[in-house]
Amino acid sequence: MKRREFITLLGSGAVAWPIAAHAQQPTMPVIGYLNATSPETTNPAYLPAFRQGLAETGFVEGQNVTIEYRWADSHFDRLPMLAADLARRQVNVIAATGGPPAAVAAKAATTTIPIVFTSGADPVQAGLVASLSRPGGNITGMSLFYTELGEKRLQLLRELMPKNDLIAFLVNPKFSEGQAQLKDVPAAARRIAQQLRILNASSSNEIEAAFASLGPDMPDGLLVASDPLFYSERGRIVGLASDHALSAMYFDRAFVDLGGLMSYGTDAKEMYRQAGIYAARILKGEKPADLPVIQPSKFELAINLKTAKAQGINVPLQVQQLADVIIE
Repeated sequence: MKRREFITLLGSGAVAWPIAAHAQQPTMPVIGYLNATSPETTNPAYLPAFRQGLAETGFVEGQNVTIEYRWADSHFDRLPMLAADLARRQVNVIAATGGPPAAVAAKAATTTIPIVFTSGADPVQAGLVASLSRPGGNITGMSLFYTELGEKRLQLLRELMPKNDLIAFLVNPKFSEGQAQLKDVPAAARRIAQQLRILNASSSNEIEAAFASLGPDMPDGLLVASDPLFYSERGRIVGLASDHALSAMYFDRAFVDLGGLMSYGTDAKEMYRQAGIYAARILKGEKPADLPVIQPSKFELAINLKTAKAQGINVPLQVQQLADVIIE
């Protein structure tokens, strides 16, 4: 071989070595974070809790994991498109948060990419998993148990008022889990001889219209069904309940923090932390089918006594003693 040819080969090889070494470096895994609401309307504690779960299991955003965010801004019809986009990008895990619609959209978008959901609905009834202990397929997650607690919320609300007072029930009939609550809550009301008036609302404008329709036959209490739309509109709903002097029971403490009277539900912040842990475990090689759906072990009653005083509502001592959180 001539000296010039040898030098040329040596030079090209020297250039190729660092390129090959660079190509062999592992790429950073990507989590697709799909949420039904928006950064402005979601609870500000949830995403940090998810990141905390990731960090506890060895993954820190920007250091050894990337998170791509997709927000539906409470336009649930956008969720299938957003989920499909994450699937096309071949993210390593999809975290479907903010309610059942995100989980349903993610499951429809892919049968191969692992999915971790947070859902207030029964994940078996919603068709997300085969069973809680053995989810099967590519999906598992956290059941926040929101929709199953309607009867308990109704009972707690009844403690604030005489037996025959009218209670309004705000529900979204176009939400799949709203249909289940439309059966369960009226049935529970009949069992305790409670008068119930249904207020249907499937959009922001319809929420306003529902309260405007109350008229002279004003209820004394309000029970708000578990729903991603109502959660994103929680400030408006709390304000309307206050304007109409309604003793209101909600499904999440975020309503009470904004001035709502009472809530009874899951410690959702903890469930988001657990979702982060599950996402990290999947990144480390575990399969969703082998990770049972986590159910809440703690339920939280929150009462805003400041709101009660402003509305002239007497919260019985026995109800206050049940509370986990009291805002004075």
